[in-house]
Amino acid sequence: MSFTLPVGASAPEFNLPATDGRNYALGDFADSPFLVIFFTCNHCPFVTGSDEVTRQTADRFKSSGVAFVGINANSKNTYAEDDFPHMVTRMEEHGFPWTYLHDESQEIALAYGALRTPHFYVFDKERKLIYTGRAIDTPRDGSALTVNDLERVLEEATSGQPISISETNPVGCNVKWDGKGAHWMPADACDLV
Repeated sequence: MSFTLPVGASAPEFNLPATDGRNYALGDFADSPFLVIFFTCNHCPFVTGSDEVTRQTADRFKSSGVAFVGINANSKNTYAEDDFPHMVTRMEEHGFPWTYLHDESQEIALAYGALRTPHFYVFDKERKLIYTGRAIDTPRDGSALTVNDLERVLEEATSGQPISISETNPVGCNVKWDGKGAHWMPADACDLV
């Protein structure tokens, strides 16, 4: 899809508030040779069904210098549980090993072309996109996965191999956009690609 960031593109800049009380910009992760940015939220069953798999992947590749950043761009006007206070509570309850940012204006989600929650983007040291799409094939039920594309990509990238598959369709709920227009997706949709 032309809406989403193409492979080879540079990571769009951001400066967003995090659940830990700080603001983070793209440059704050400059020491990490690889950066995983994923669009996520608090309530989507495809997110909550796969968060523990994402945690395992983040923990596994931390020693290889892979940083993980989750961004919630869902409109609180569409789904109140996706507001910032609920993000803080979710991180306090689960202690996920990533930085959790709030994109209230949805400008960053638009810049990246986020299609679903979850939707993953993997960037190399130069912050060029090397992968976009899903993490696993069954995000609603992480225990049923048969394919883990995110782990495959990170295994290939951290060992210096070429990326065998650089694009997949993200599987999950539509981003809950606050507004209307030609590029907006239905705010009430939560379906598969």
